[in-house]
Amino acid sequence: MLPEAGKTAVAFHAKDDVAEVRHQVFRMLMRHDIRFYAVVRDKRALLASVRLRNEVSSEYRYRENDVYDGLVARLFRDRLHKAADHAITFARRGSSDRTEALRAALLRARRNFERRWGIAHDAPLQVEATHMAAVPALQAADYFLWALQRFFERREDRFLEAIWPKVGLIVDMDDARSPGYGTYYTRRRPITLATIGGRKPEV
Repeated sequence: MLPEAGKTAVAFHAKDDVAEVRHQVFRMLMRHDIRFYAVVRDKRALLASVRLRNEVSSEYRYRENDVYDGLVARLFRDRLHKAADHAITFARRGSSDRTEALRAALLRARRNFERRWGIAHDAPLQVEATHMAAVPALQAADYFLWALQRFFERREDRFLEAIWPKVGLIVDMDDARSPGYGTYYTRRRPITLATIGGRKPEV
């Protein structure tokens, strides 16, 4: 709780906050009009994909940013035609400014949507990357993502169940049981330990 520790006193962060604080943050989040959308990748499936691409082309090199940008494009693909303008804030990762790369990923998402549905939409995109402490919504997203990660990696479902009323959509991209674009979970079709069966993706 001391500012010099750079943790709870600076910003809420589910991994760092003590259980009592975490409980109160979850309670607060449930009182707000929030919708949570996420895309999940399995690190083992991602590794298999990288190895396959290396077999096809010796020039291919894995870059973490490419994966992240691809997830951004997938997450926003069906979301950028629903408003007159968009203000999108990303949590800054590392010291480099990747705002333009993230903007490019969003524009790719828009093109993919237009290609798929034939619907063009050119609403303005305001994109920024900043530190989580500066934006409460990023802290909320961190809490939701923490609950999702605990579910997949530790099979701990109580936190995900608690936030489920706020879930808009979760896409498990590497669930091969569903053809095409992965498995979709919504408020009416919740993700549970039973629905994922024996799958143990590493988020």
